[in-house]
Amino acid sequence: MKLKFFLLLLLGVISTVQAQNSGTVSGKITEKSNNAPISYATVSIKDNGKVVSGVNTDDNGDFTFKNLALKSYTIEIQYIGFRKYIGSIILSENKKSATVNVSLEEEATQLKGVNIVAERSTIEQKIDRKVVNVGKDLTTAGASASDIMNNIPSVNVDQDGKLSLRGNDNVRVLIDGRPSNIDPAQLLKQIPSTSIKKIELITNPSAKYNPEGMSGIINIILHKNANTGFNGSYSGGITFGETAKYNQSLDLNYKTGKVNFFGNVGQNFGKYQNEGFMRRLDQDIVQNIDVLNDNDSYLYKIGMDYLIDDHNTLSIYTNQNKSNGKGFVNTDIDYNNVADSDIYNIFQKSSYSGPDQVGTYNLAYKHIFKKEGHTLDFEGNYSDNKEDQYASFDTKTTKLDNTSSDIIFNDYIKGTRKLTTLNLDYVNPLNEKTTLEAGAEARLTRTDNDYTTGNPLMPIADRVSNYTYDTDIYSAYVTFGQKFKKFSYQVGARFESYKVAANLNYGKDKFDDDYITLYPSAYLTYNLNEKNTLQFSYSRRVDRPSLEQTKPIREFATPLVTSLGNPELRPQFTNSVEVNYTKTLEKGSFTAGVFVRSINDQISRILYPDPADASGEKQIMTFTNYDNNTAYGFEASFNYKITKWWDIQPSIDFSSINQEGIVFLYDPVTKKSNPLERKITVAAFNGRMNSNFKVNKRLSFLLFGFYRGATDGLQNNSHEMYKMDIGSRYTLLNNKMNISLRFNDVFNTMKYAFDTMYPYPQLGQFTWESQTVYLGLTYNFGGAKIKNLQRKQREDNTNKGGGGMF
Repeated sequence: MKLKFFLLLLLGVISTVQAQNSGTVSGKITEKSNNAPISYATVSIKDNGKVVSGVNTDDNGDFTFKNLALKSYTIEIQYIGFRKYIGSIILSENKKSATVNVSLEEEATQLKGVNIVAERSTIEQKIDRKVVNVGKDLTTAGASASDIMNNIPSVNVDQDGKLSLRGNDNVRVLIDGRPSNIDPAQLLKQIPSTSIKKIELITNPSAKYNPEGMSGIINIILHKNANTGFNGSYSGGITFGETAKYNQSLDLNYKTGKVNFFGNVGQNFGKYQNEGFMRRLDQDIVQNIDVLNDNDSYLYKIGMDYLIDDHNTLSIYTNQNKSNGKGFVNTDIDYNNVADSDIYNIFQKSSYSGPDQVGTYNLAYKHIFKKEGHTLDFEGNYSDNKEDQYASFDTKTTKLDNTSSDIIFNDYIKGTRKLTTLNLDYVNPLNEKTTLEAGAEARLTRTDNDYTTGNPLMPIADRVSNYTYDTDIYSAYVTFGQKFKKFSYQVGARFESYKVAANLNYGKDKFDDDYITLYPSAYLTYNLNEKNTLQFSYSRRVDRPSLEQTKPIREFATPLVTSLGNPELRPQFTNSVEVNYTKTLEKGSFTAGVFVRSINDQISRILYPDPADASGEKQIMTFTNYDNNTAYGFEASFNYKITKWWDIQPSIDFSSINQEGIVFLYDPVTKKSNPLERKITVAAFNGRMNSNFKVNKRLSFLLFGFYRGATDGLQNNSHEMYKMDIGSRYTLLNNKMNISLRFNDVFNTMKYAFDTMYPYPQLGQFTWESQTVYLGLTYNFGGAKIKNLQRKQREDNTNKGGGGMF
């Protein structure tokens, strides 16, 4: 008993002596704008650059450090969206406690709370990407993400809503760094433009990223509401064209203690009209096509972030997309004095309808080590896509003798796609100049497609088919980088095992592939001075055929054109080298770059006569591999504030691809199609000009011009496209509400036109509702900031490009 008493007394004496020879630092962190406390801000005590201790502020913004040695320290206070605070404190025998009360100043361009959006968009060049910070000038461009993409340098959107980067549509599209089972063209039409914070163009991704995408990655980062209590934002708009289209979204957030609940819902609905024609020149055959799409889609998300403690965070969410679209296509084909044909006219009415549902479920965990920047991330993601399409076809053929015949039948397509991904990422700053990153990923895809048709012209054995396409991808990567005063570099490598198994009609036709590949990358950056930066980069990429490109099942059909996939497609590999230059000006910035690519087995569209059609009039639209190609190009963008009320953002980009491949040429004498080898150079030029005029603090106007030059391709030649938009925006209620108005394609000049000699001479033109008036409103409400889980950025691993004629 005496021994226990003595030990307790000794421990008490030691603790008292230690307390007498140590100090305490405490304080409170608030927002400078409204004195509101900032909870979960990071406070670090450093001794000669090394972290001695670190804590997060509590719900009231308070923090305390105890038992600190009596000496001089540096204190650093950081929180996302605010300027870092660095100060000094001295603890001594005469002053064993210090109080540090700091008011942090917001950085509007990085704010994670209420969505404070800059007046004009800015472009910055980072070590591995170009970042477009979306301002109000871009959000006025239209209702959806798809509407504003043509305003982004080096990005194009075609009449079907499909994206291309630097003239190439082999590009990955990510939302907040993560893939989606939803087709990108459809998804971008459902995201309100006001929800976009910035757009990242990663034209030469490092080994850290999946190697998919020849031209790189487009990552769209959305605003995240991160406010205390109950708050959110609402946006809605109406687009006036041939008919009115409506969009709206609501974002809600509730934070209490260590838990943050978040959710959002978006809706788009309306009717969209397209029309076009194709004329065959060797025979006077004209196809007139009218398309009406009646779309109604919902996209909603609900989730939770849980801050377990200062070093561990858990997050879960589910993202659900439901759509029920209807498409109506009328095809009117006139045969004008066609030799060897007794047909006068073919008229087909077709309709496509059916529900499409995608459910995504995500779990993420983040561990922050004591050393600053030292992190471990795990993320699991499961996505389930279910699609049903009901199609009907009513074809009436009228002959020269006025007799007619009708063929009426239905089609049914049922598809499922399941995607499972598991990711582990580790970041370790070995010292102030050196960073090591490593990670691993497993990505498993399972697809199943059933096709049933009542087409009486097809053999009975071909009227029912099943197609499965499964992939297993396992990969691991490592990158190593160092930063010096003017010089920095990063090298990395990704090892990947890829297996694919395609199966048509339960084993009737099979395709399997299995290989292991190395994908290296390298970055080199040199700062000439504070305002001039030069960068060199290299990467190896791959484009694997997607389900849409491989399944031999009808995607769409007219009496003369049928679109389907090619199960024998091979992956294409690309080696890419880039050099980029960035100059910071007093009133803006200038960026420029050049690139060179070597492409093996490039995947592209092809059009050839249907071998099952004896007349030679019907065509098959599908995909094929072309031979080895090379490409080069350059791009330049300029952001400059001419006066206090006028700024401009011009940009240009040019790309040239040397292509060689096989096309088909139809011989009217033998009525056969003969293969023909072609070698050409495809050159593409794009130019954009954004100009903003600020009348006062609330009212501003914008002017936008766009030009896409003509291109001569391997299969067909595309004509030039151009347009001009004008718009205005008005801000009220202390910047919480914005009203925008935009007149798109003022002179109604946007259209897609082409001509070709393969497989026979023909030309065509398609138009859509490009001339529209958009009226939109956004309203934000919220309070102080909190700390959310910062997830790793992911990207997809399949080429989403399908046919999509309309």
